[in-house]
Amino acid sequence: MNVPNRLTILRIILVPVFLLFMVPVFGDSTFSQFVLSDGGRVVATFLFIFASLTDLLDGLLARRMGLVSNFGKFLDPIADKLLVIAGFSAFVELGRVSSFVLMVIVAREFIVTGIRLVAAERGVVIAASWFGKIKAVVQMLTLIFLLIEPFITGSSYSTDAFSAAYVLFANIMIIATLVLTILSGLDYWFKNRVMLKDLVQNL
Repeated sequence: MNVPNRLTILRIILVPVFLLFMVPVFGDSTFSQFVLSDGGRVVATFLFIFASLTDLLDGLLARRMGLVSNFGKFLDPIADKLLVIAGFSAFVELGRVSSFVLMVIVAREFIVTGIRLVAAERGVVIAASWFGKIKAVVQMLTLIFLLIEPFITGSSYSTDAFSAAYVLFANIMIIATLVLTILSGLDYWFKNRVMLKDLVQNL
């Protein structure tokens, strides 16, 4: 197995580890208390940023070293989706993000994956759109901003006005994520509407 694919698998492995340090799942245990502390959030933030960097690195290595494979093409987007959905799921559990946002993200991924599967059956490969790429970057950045939010707003160096401004900025990023998720989904549908129309007519 080549290095890019190993990085992709590592990213998938890091997803449940990241969740363990984000959401307390062991009752009132010492570990759960650590998860709820600043230390737990620091570990979760480090894990998420590291996992996000492997996403950039595996694609870069695959292209520069000529190691692009069908296995990597299949697994890489799955790893990305798992990481993003895990991140937003954690913040829904913590009450920081609306479950509606998570529902839209999950629904979009199901729809786009379905369109790609239909296209693949017809021998058509659908490349990632610019909307999709921008959406992915904004989703990752939004999660990073949310992860470091307690350190910004809880810092003794942060004023009430700055803390409020940061929370507002994070909320705007959440809205941007929601809008781009919807637009990128519509973009996939619009570009492949003829193929989907033919499919429906042949049912």
